[in-house]
Amino acid sequence: MTTRTVTQIISALATSDGAGVKLKRSLGQSNSARHDPFLMLDEFFSDEPADYLAGFPSHPHRGFETVTYMLEGHMLHEDHLGNKGHLKDGSVQWMTAGRGVIHSEMPQQEAGRMRGFQLWINLPANEKMQAASYRDISAEHIPHLALSQHSEAVLIAGRSQINGAAATGYINGLDGQRLSTDPVYIDLRIGAGENATVTLKPEHNALVYIYEGIAEIGDQQLRNNAAAILSNGESLTLSTTDGAKLLILAGKAIGEAVVQYGPFVMNTRDEIEQAMRDYRDGVLTTA
Repeated sequence: MTTRTVTQIISALATSDGAGVKLKRSLGQSNSARHDPFLMLDEFFSDEPADYLAGFPSHPHRGFETVTYMLEGHMLHEDHLGNKGHLKDGSVQWMTAGRGVIHSEMPQQEAGRMRGFQLWINLPANEKMQAASYRDISAEHIPHLALSQHSEAVLIAGRSQINGAAATGYINGLDGQRLSTDPVYIDLRIGAGENATVTLKPEHNALVYIYEGIAEIGDQQLRNNAAAILSNGESLTLSTTDGAKLLILAGKAIGEAVVQYGPFVMNTRDEIEQAMRDYRDGVLTTA
């Protein structure tokens, strides 16, 4: 069995987005800091309301999917379709922007901790202009796999094995359809002095994001707020001395050109310019 190793480390950079929400961006901090099909990974984490209260007012997207995973806090999503969804502790929203969505994500708390992640997953060219859709998944519907008394895995998407046990995430497709990128999304929490071996499809691109503690992959030590791009292989073994929490992301590479302008991700510059015209002309969501 081929073991995955670390090929690149991308340290998260402090930045802001929306109306000034402070966050740390690993994937997506530059055009070269991507890992097909994953475009961007942001971590937001603050106990200071001034860092998040301005939220993400109404803004557009086209051509990809967003996955928002809330560890702590309360955010309200509203979109042009009239949908409303509450993201609370442990919940997930999986949104396919497709040909166009205009939405907002606004904090519903005035104090306390706001902590979570937003991941952008690309769509292949033949799926970029599909109708927008989304799904809210409350915490109680997301499977947890106990690995030991001190270790567990939160299974958001995809199929894998962890320490030999089948690990099946809540999302294995939307509306009964398999997602073409076949994503795996696992929140792995490893207790002090323990380890975990995760089996993934060997041809899929994969990465690990450490959001708490220190973990080791082979002889490579990974500290928090860092994304580790992995080689291909069938298995990934992680260990930790003092405990660690991390995201494991894997998916089928699309292998197409990526042209991004802010909230639009297409395959050509002409398609980006069309998206901008559609948004200006009020037809982004109906084109």
